[in-house]
Amino acid sequence: MKLCTAAEMMEVDRQAIVERGIPGAVLMENAGRACCRHFNEFFADLFPGPVLVVAGRGNNGGDGYVMARILNDQGWQVETLVLAEADKITGDAAIMLEVMRNLELPLTFATESDLLRRTVTECGPRVIVDAIFGTGLNSDVRGLQAEAITLINTSAAQVFSVDIPSGVDGSNGRICGMAVQADLTVTFDQAKIGHGSQPGASRAGQLEVVDIGIPRRGRKENAGQIELVDAAAACELAPVRPGQGHKGTFGHLLIVAGSPGKTGAAALAGHAAVRSGCGLVTTGVPAALHDIIEVKLTEAMSYPLADDGGYLSPVAFDQITALLDGRQALALGPGLGAAVGLADLVGRLVETCNVPLVIDADGLNLLAGQLVRLQEKATGQVVLTPHPGEMARLTGLSVREIEANRFEIARNFAAEHGVVLLLKGARTLVAAPDGRVNINSSGNDGLASGGSGDVLTGLIGGLLAQGLEPFRAASLGAWLHGRSAELVAETQGTAGMAASDLLLRLPLARRELVSTTH
Repeated sequence: MKLCTAAEMMEVDRQAIVERGIPGAVLMENAGRACCRHFNEFFADLFPGPVLVVAGRGNNGGDGYVMARILNDQGWQVETLVLAEADKITGDAAIMLEVMRNLELPLTFATESDLLRRTVTECGPRVIVDAIFGTGLNSDVRGLQAEAITLINTSAAQVFSVDIPSGVDGSNGRICGMAVQADLTVTFDQAKIGHGSQPGASRAGQLEVVDIGIPRRGRKENAGQIELVDAAAACELAPVRPGQGHKGTFGHLLIVAGSPGKTGAAALAGHAAVRSGCGLVTTGVPAALHDIIEVKLTEAMSYPLADDGGYLSPVAFDQITALLDGRQALALGPGLGAAVGLADLVGRLVETCNVPLVIDADGLNLLAGQLVRLQEKATGQVVLTPHPGEMARLTGLSVREIEANRFEIARNFAAEHGVVLLLKGARTLVAAPDGRVNINSSGNDGLASGGSGDVLTGLIGGLLAQGLEPFRAASLGAWLHGRSAELVAETQGTAGMAASDLLLRLPLARRELVSTTH
């Protein structure tokens, strides 16, 4: 599903109204009617109400007025609360408000807190229609609107949001101080980034995208750089696997990982790489741990690297460089630890590695503080896969700052450092240096378990070795990883899900994509 920014949607609206001559009031009427269709389906058990429409002063409020009129005609007990004086409503919204007044439908204009609270209390709504702000909001919510959002969120009523939950920035998913928590959101023409990217995505509830009559013909389309990756999009990312291929056809991945107490990270990455469809996998670990990894790995090969007390030694650089000859990709970092000299080793590998490279876990922590080395990298094909804590160390921002503005931080980091940046979390983001961003739709809370990230590293590394370019490999890897967790949950739930549970489901998740395309 393609996503757009608020500015791109405004341009689509402008083209329809100014260049195509479709009156804005017609589009508003269409939007309100489409909202009512989904409202009636979703809240059928609550008919005939009561319903409270909370409307702002802009076009979002205008959509709400259309809904209030139509729902009233359909038998719902509708009251409308306007968070402004009547003379402050202008444009197409004023037209729809005037229709309501001509029909003598219940209207309350609230400009102070007491009237706002009294109206909500006396209405006792079973459903509240949130029509306060649309997708163009980009500053923090204050005053009466903030109080209204608080009342909506603390009400026992279910919530329908028009276009986007009020308080969510449509262009990036940021919460503008506070935001409505909706049960159902209906948006117009196309979904916005704020619907797909966290934290805004979690506020939308069930999302429906409706056609309101904006022509496709002659449309000046947006760049289409943002996509919510669902199963259909993942199908487009999956590589074709020739039936006559052999293990050399499907690439050879080198994994450099492990330290005392963390051989599991290396083993999980190795197993996941095998399950990715990669033809050959070699896992290089500190020599002192080689016997252990030999026991843990069966299909993947292993190699003892120079070590110092069980930790990778800086002198292993030449060994790793030699091992890269004939390998198609390198996965670096799971369980490496933080011994003296490792940061410089990671930096040198970044600068000299001439095959696609994915860095995760301790590799990212060792890279933090020397990001300048990314500017000297030998290959333009580097994937970084931080969770929010690792992203905080890479950027110097707090985890709270990262989580509050995931989309823009990921996109800016990828562009600045010339890497593909996969920011883990609910709705994992994959950002490319050229501005493209994929937002992953698969997964569940079972992935919040130690070792899950190591599986993702091996999976992405294996896809890189099979020849997928980094943005595609990271995006497909994120979807397969999340889908595997969903398949595990179907039989055992999410609590207690182990990273190793994902391994056998990875081929099943990929098979689903292949089956869908044939």
